[in-house]
Amino acid sequence: MLHFLTYEFMQRALLAAVFIGAAAPMVGIFLMQRRLTLIGDGMGHVAFAGVALGAVTGTQPVWTALALAVAAAVAIELMRARGTTTGDTALAILFYGGISLGVVLMSRAPSGGKSIPAYLFGAISTTKDSDVVVFAGLAIAVAIVTWFLRPRLFAVANDPEFARASGLPVLALNVTLAVLTAITVVVSMRVVGLLLIAALMIVPNAAAQVVARSFASAMGIAVAIGLVCSVVGVVASFQLDTPSGGTIVVLAVIVYAVLASADTALGAVRGRRLRRAPGHEHAHDHPHVHGMPDCEHLPVLHEDHVDYVHDGHLHSPHGDHYDEHGPIEQCGDHGHGPGHAPTHESAAEVGTPRPFEPR
Repeated sequence: MLHFLTYEFMQRALLAAVFIGAAAPMVGIFLMQRRLTLIGDGMGHVAFAGVALGAVTGTQPVWTALALAVAAAVAIELMRARGTTTGDTALAILFYGGISLGVVLMSRAPSGGKSIPAYLFGAISTTKDSDVVVFAGLAIAVAIVTWFLRPRLFAVANDPEFARASGLPVLALNVTLAVLTAITVVVSMRVVGLLLIAALMIVPNAAAQVVARSFASAMGIAVAIGLVCSVVGVVASFQLDTPSGGTIVVLAVIVYAVLASADTALGAVRGRRLRRAPGHEHAHDHPHVHGMPDCEHLPVLHEDHVDYVHDGHLHSPHGDHYDEHGPIEQCGDHGHGPGHAPTHESAAEVGTPRPFEPR
């Protein structure tokens, strides 16, 4: 059953898959926060030009790809910071310039364009011992730096202005993240492919955020999904004789679809249960949050929480929704249903409405 482990190229491919599956989602979670989900594609196009340059000059493609990708990463962040061009425009230049230069250079290489699909979409049989050593060193470096800088990277990605006011070197951290992205792309080109590595950085994080309830748990779940999809994808590509990169990404997309569908179904079930519970009806959505400065609805204090008068009804903030506590004119206890004691205070006794708070 595990006969594929007897092949040396499969051993190398599985080792590379482990490194890639762990490193890619760790970097990708910060790209999602900064809404730079497409930067991995841009880096992949530039790295392909580096691979072509290595093929033409007869040097190791890993190093030429790494040099060009890192240079592009620094350039794009400097352009964004100085306002020379917008982020979308800079990414477009990377997309078109990188792939065009790669195709032109590859046509002049001694091997012609025969190796293009392997670099673009991944090919497990092309991974060499020297590649595994280089990929392992780069992937471990990416994981260590990302883990060490994660609080700072999170602060900069979440609110760059506040991070700058707090004294954090925003530009340096953004450049560091871009360089980490470039390194991750190069590390992954043998197994996942330069055109598909961005998906491995983003899709596991998208799946993790469906079920995670904190940043730390989201990163952990994303890394787990990346590892499983990378390893299983490499094995499946060997058994099915399919490109490894496409197989890995398809598995990641399937995981996302399953988690998203399950979350939607569970949410619908929870909603029906809340609507059927006595005195716990689900109120309709509001264009604002009760208790905030733009709220003009009368607050009514009820035991340990505040209700708000809305169109003759009393609504109570509860988690991510509002509970409907019935019309005022039909209830002597200010509209509350069964289980609610008629202990309320008037608006004057409540004072200024408090911010939204779950019960």
